[in-house]
Amino acid sequence: MLLYVQRIKQMPTRQERSVSMPKNLKLKAARAEKDMTQGALAEAAGVSRQTINAIEKGEYNPTINLCRSICKILDKTLDELFWEE
Repeated sequence: MLLYVQRIKQMPTRQERSVSMPKNLKLKAARAEKDMTQGALAEAAGVSRQTINAIEKGEYNPTINLCRSICKILDKTLDELFWEE
């Protein structure tokens, strides 16, 4: 039980996780440019709206395949949407 409690204490909080992964404003802007809702992008990419929302909020790190799919749908390159400067 003590080991379990120690592991829970070591887990990052939601706030700490959002600090470590920046919001993806480029994705949100590109989606808005195409006049797409999160739901429409999600359906086209084969994921849930919540997944797109989490990516935009910086709470989810998508797979390379999902990144490529999103880029194709939005007519953008990986660098344009997912490269951090």
